[in-house]
Amino acid sequence: MPQARHVRPGAYASPAASPAQARRGMGQPRATGPRERNLAVVRTVNHEAGERIVPAVPASAGAMIFDRKGRLLILKPTYKSGWTIPGGEMEADGETPWQACRREVREECGLDVRAGTLACVDFRTRRPGRPGGIRFLFDCGALDDAALAAVTLQPAEISEYKLVPLRKALELLSGPVRRRVARASRAAVPVYLEDGRPAAGVRPAGAARR
Repeated sequence: MPQARHVRPGAYASPAASPAQARRGMGQPRATGPRERNLAVVRTVNHEAGERIVPAVPASAGAMIFDRKGRLLILKPTYKSGWTIPGGEMEADGETPWQACRREVREECGLDVRAGTLACVDFRTRRPGRPGGIRFLFDCGALDDAALAAVTLQPAEISEYKLVPLRKALELLSGPVRRRVARASRAAVPVYLEDGRPAAGVRPAGAARR
């Protein structure tokens, strides 16, 4: 089974929201059920040269958060079975992947992560009933016991949390998230995946180029 790479100490601050964050609803409960704010649609863009079809690709961001013993923070959502990691869809107002990661972590478990490293980009193919899209995964390092004691769950979406060894976490996480975390946690550099698996013809970061 994959072993966790060396985790860096994570930065943590108290979860007081700024006025801008308050306007975004950070830390406020949202409606229950699957998130459908950013489903894949197709729109027409009008340019001087004519019109062209531009796909709107859904995107989300997640966080790997560890304790000082190397255990991974996992969450049990209320709106689907299984376990997952903190994270969710990017807002369609220009929010960046890292901003989405921080917001979702704050909303779901009350932690304010201020440092992270891009660990993985995973493209999920669109299928009937599933919009697909891009998944960003950030390694937010290891938080100390005092920081993790501040975990406050969003009851509308999260019913339980655990800190578990990576090997056990991979047994509990749902398939797509499990593959993403497994690949990212054993890599020393960010990885690119398609449906949770390495893409043919894409070399790892740092590999020699011709």
